Amino acid sequence: MILLAIDTATDACSAALAIDGQITERFAFTPKTHTQQLFALIDALLTDANITQQDLTALAYGSGPGSFTGIRIAAGVIQGLGLALALPVVPVSTLAALAQHAFNNPDNHFDTAFVAMDARMNEVFFGVYQKDSAGLAQCVGEATVGPAAAVEFPHTPGVGLGSGWASHGAILTERLALWVREIDATALPHAGAIAYWAQYQIDHGRGLPVAKAMPVYVRDRVAKKESER
Repeated sequence: MILLAIDTATDACSAALAIDGQITERFAFTPKTHTQQLFALIDALLTDANITQQDLTALAYGSGPGSFTGIRIAAGVIQGLGLALALPVVPVSTLAALAQHAFNNPDNHFDTAFVAMDARMNEVFFGVYQKDSAGLAQCVGEATVGPAAAVEFPHTPGVGLGSGWASHGAILTERLALWVREIDATALPHAGAIAYWAQYQIDHGRGLPVAKAMPVYVRDRVAKKESER
């Protein structure tokens, strides 16, 4: 299997190749230049591996939540490649990608991640992820968007990840004080983690047709109404 994974959901932009389980990644922090940077990262990966797009057998992408523009870029690129190459697709939650990257880190000692991304409008995208027996990040319940003071979580020790811990850290720390053991507010999603999660799905026949390669916004508007401000 040769799987290409991409992510453009935040200010970071990354691409990764999983070739028979071996993952290589190109990562760049490139706010507002994702379209130009992404194709350069993909081309570099393919060149280094001495393969072409026609050698790919599956695709994966960070489906959101995140920047509305960013997740549309990733979905659009995957739709184009998937249609042109007739490949199966795996959408991977941006929140899951953050958790998976932490779980893959040998220095991480926790099997639970409290993932919070700044959603603006004084809200956070929030999800709790636990590492399963296959080493994959699995969501406990559902990912949500709302005030930091309203997040729900299981009573188990874990690590706090994501930009929401920078923008709403005081509230989240107070709310999860008994359970959060470490915090990485600078954590960003990585295509390598998306590839890690997606290759398991492909191996187990869970790839989707390219028509299913859609952005996942979690919420459907980006600004409050005047009456809500």
